[in-house]
Amino acid sequence: MSNTTLRRYLNLCCLIVLLAGLGSATLIYLTAEEVPDDSLGYVVVDGVLYPLSTSDSKTYRREVQRFGGKAALLFDDFGRWFAERWRGKTLGKTIAWLSALVSLGTYLFGRLLGPDAKPTNPDLPKSDRPG
Repeated sequence: MSNTTLRRYLNLCCLIVLLAGLGSATLIYLTAEEVPDDSLGYVVVDGVLYPLSTSDSKTYRREVQRFGGKAALLFDDFGRWFAERWRGKTLGKTIAWLSALVSLGTYLFGRLLGPDAKPTNPDLPKSDRPG
């Protein structure tokens, strides 16, 4: 298979991934409901209610830090953030970004392919042939 043909296939795959990913992301975003938070209660600051989740309480954070140190707090925060990316409307955003990145990677890989090798002339001596 020549590089030109492979580049065409990669561009087609890039377009298919982008359209399918953005289409499904839009569908998920429009039909998904917001995920209810795991609120313990609410905090009032300047007359505005803010939900206080389990992971935001000082007791929870102190206990996690006591058992695992600051690294455990960091990994707990990262784990909760990562888990939020895969639920509700944020799942649609995540799929849109992932499909855009995969599509861009496929397109750039296709652009990196070099030109096709020129066919050699069998009449030339081996010392005069390119390559």
